[in-house]
Amino acid sequence: MSDKITYKTIWDTLSAIDCSDKVEQKMGLTYLSWAWAWGVIQEHFADATYNFYVQPETKVPYVQYPDGSAEVICKVQIGDCSREMWLPVMDYKNNAIANPNSRQVSDTKMRCLVKCLAMFGLGHYIFAGEDLPREEVKEETKAKPKAEPKKEVKPVAEEKPVKKDTVDWKVDGTLDGANLVKDGLLAILDALEDKDSVSGQWKTWSESEDGKFMKEKFTDVYKEMRQAFIDKLDVFVKGGNNDAETTN
Repeated sequence: MSDKITYKTIWDTLSAIDCSDKVEQKMGLTYLSWAWAWGVIQEHFADATYNFYVQPETKVPYVQYPDGSAEVICKVQIGDCSREMWLPVMDYKNNAIANPNSRQVSDTKMRCLVKCLAMFGLGHYIFAGEDLPREEVKEETKAKPKAEPKKEVKPVAEEKPVKKDTVDWKVDGTLDGANLVKDGLLAILDALEDKDSVSGQWKTWSESEDGKFMKEKFTDVYKEMRQAFIDKLDVFVKGGNNDAETTN
């Protein structure tokens, strides 16, 4: 690499990095670990910096629109090269949040940082809906052997495996099982139409064996579900943060 840092040298370096094992799925969206992403930047461009827009009048770290919704803006500087990116503060349904709290703003800032780094090339292929960096796709294409013609094989009767319709996730003890439970509860949450039913559903579930097991063994998933219930309560109680009703 030349001593001169250019947009092209940055892109060529970062866009070739495989990020697939650092990707997480939440609420149907793909997320790249911000801590890992920034660590990669420091390995290749140790002088890189980032900052977020702050409103001069209110000193809040986001742009607020007339309807109360908010948007964070991140700027990353690598040498003489800089990029800016923005991201709205959203709830668990990816709808804009009015008057967001500090946790919601903080989470959005780090997601926005990752999105800004993608503008330099790191994980860009993920946002483009691809599975691997373009360079790796090219190499796989070159190395792929020609498919041999299929031989006709007479079918042989085999014993079909029994399909497992349900998963005892507490016995299974995997994150996949916990996420199945989370998706089921969020589907129920989506159908609730008032704050009492939301609060009651959370209280019943969080005090159940499933809820206690989730809280102890899969704390991050538990917190994500709890936040989803809080966000739903905020829909019914304008300007409220109903932590008191979802304390478990």
